[in-house]
Amino acid sequence: MRPEVLNPLFVETEVLDGVGPKMKKPLEKLGLSRVRDVIFHLPERFVTRRAVTTLDEAGEGEQIVVALTPTEHRAASGRGPYRVLAADDAGNICTLTYFGRASYTAKKLLPPGEKRWVAGRLDRYGDMLQIVHPDHVVAQSGDTLARLSEPVYALSEGLTQPRIAGLVAQSLARLPSLPEWIEPTQLAKEGWPEWADALKLSHKNENEAARNRLAYDELLANSLALLLVRADNRARKGQPLKGDGGLRAKLQLPFPLTGAQKRSISEIEGDLQQEAPMLRLLQGDVGAGKTVVALEAMLIAVEAGAQAALLAPTEILARQHFETLRAMATPTGVQVALLTGRDKGKARQSILMGILDGSIDMVVGTHAIFQDAVNYRNLGLVVIDEQHRFGVAQRLMLSSKGKRTPHTLAMTATPIPRTLTLAQYGEMDVSRLDEMPPGRQAIDTRVVAQDRLGDVVEAVARHVASGQQAYWVCPMVRDNENDDIAAAEARYAGLHERFGEDVVLVHGQLKPDMKDAAMERFASGAAKLLVATTVIEVGVDVPASTLMVIEQAERFGLAQLHQLRGRVGRGSEKSTCLLLRGPTLSETARQRLALMRETQDGFLLAEEDLRLRGGGELLGTRQSGDTPFRLATLDQITRLLPMAHDDARLLMERDGGLTGPRGEAARILLYLFERDWGVQMLRGG
Repeated sequence: MRPEVLNPLFVETEVLDGVGPKMKKPLEKLGLSRVRDVIFHLPERFVTRRAVTTLDEAGEGEQIVVALTPTEHRAASGRGPYRVLAADDAGNICTLTYFGRASYTAKKLLPPGEKRWVAGRLDRYGDMLQIVHPDHVVAQSGDTLARLSEPVYALSEGLTQPRIAGLVAQSLARLPSLPEWIEPTQLAKEGWPEWADALKLSHKNENEAARNRLAYDELLANSLALLLVRADNRARKGQPLKGDGGLRAKLQLPFPLTGAQKRSISEIEGDLQQEAPMLRLLQGDVGAGKTVVALEAMLIAVEAGAQAALLAPTEILARQHFETLRAMATPTGVQVALLTGRDKGKARQSILMGILDGSIDMVVGTHAIFQDAVNYRNLGLVVIDEQHRFGVAQRLMLSSKGKRTPHTLAMTATPIPRTLTLAQYGEMDVSRLDEMPPGRQAIDTRVVAQDRLGDVVEAVARHVASGQQAYWVCPMVRDNENDDIAAAEARYAGLHERFGEDVVLVHGQLKPDMKDAAMERFASGAAKLLVATTVIEVGVDVPASTLMVIEQAERFGLAQLHQLRGRVGRGSEKSTCLLLRGPTLSETARQRLALMRETQDGFLLAEEDLRLRGGGELLGTRQSGDTPFRLATLDQITRLLPMAHDDARLLMERDGGLTGPRGEAARILLYLFERDWGVQMLRGG
């Protein structure tokens, strides 16, 4: 149960003055549905203003507070701006400009002939000084002059800065008094304020110590939760799986294993022989041969008399894994079955019977393989593909399927910088495939200006005419998936005119069966060109596809560009990746595209991406950031996470976990940051 002391923070925002059904919508768009969310909605930056007596003292582009007297209101015809002319004490004239519905406010706030204190940014428009949408207009100077340093928050439509600031102030007034969970000596050494003070200071001004303290709290909660999961896993009874090598000896792989594959297999083999269930992450670049390692692990389980299951995030991927594993496992005589939500009737029944009586050794599928109706005779190993699509909670659900907790091998093709592996996978041991199998050719990567689009289409036409296939990935337009889809549909329409039925379209909002049908046509070679948004990023394997076009490549993160490029270069033919870039490039974008040309090492690119961005997206998902953290920036994660991880370990090993005064405080911390699945572990459920 959540500790009672936290209840004031977990109430809905409706308890705050001014929040009704209308205000709730824009707040929820920002993820602010409870008081706790509002206090953690930290300012993006602070604006610092200077109070001036006349406009002559201010510079253009400067944030100021000045006393002005409105002289005239001018409404424009049509959709033009609403302007209020106002004079300072020396008679200098300035225009206060309002757009859209804000003009109603201007009429009320700025009566002609009455002095007002105005705060905002002074700019020039033609030969006139102007302030567009002043931040504050008040009759008494005191309040505005007190706000010379003011927070600037992320907003959504229907919210204003003063409104958010007001809600934050109300929420901060509700802060309960919480016990300290940080080691006293560390708190003193870092010079960090107490928790409640840190929050108040972070909303008030640029206070590095306060922001670092809050980031550390979040990282500590995450590390502690992951360590609790790990400790719980170690305390569970699994079944030791020791294979005799009989089945593995029958494998006829087309090429020898790399050193990295051999090393990973031996690490997994060692884990499987222990009674404590394995919890291992296999990190391997696109094409580094993770599937072969997974097959070897699954065969060990089958040799030891158990069953193995492989879980994939989508039906297409499940089907693909099934075909690959079945082909590779044929010489061993092992029975492999595919189970997805689509299987119905007798076919489904016979698979379920095979899983129950043990005649099926390996099951591949989507999360359908863990539904209540699916019962295993003896599930010993679960392999999870594309680990980051499944949270810790889902992993725990899988654990409950075996009579004893099965061993878990998670795989990801998203290379993660070492610093961040702890943040995502602190509860797991990690194996890395950092060598490429022999015979893989480097992908020829080129950067092409978007204005050469016509040439690119002709190159694609020649490529398709030679019997090969190609991908065309459309840009991330904005943080709005609908815009991305519109861009993909527009490009598809143009290419369809040129290529007819040879081109298919795939995006996230297509019905699953339509998406599968399009993918099927492409995978079978019936269609030659696949136009898509980034939904194809993970795992689709079409060896005959040897050309990848990525539009507006400068809008993607390095990790994502690398993932997309990895869709080609899977056969023996030479592959090419064309990165189409827009007319203007930032310095970071330029460096990104240059790195893509220079290297195909995903781990190196992940480290470089971290260095270039310092913030923003992490796993190559949307630029907005898919780190598991709300308060900690990438820079803070890099600096503070090792410290938080060590502290969490100390708390577990020396201070007996969540008992004792500091342990009680740490329990509150876990609930505060909603990492309470860590606490649930302790209760075994």
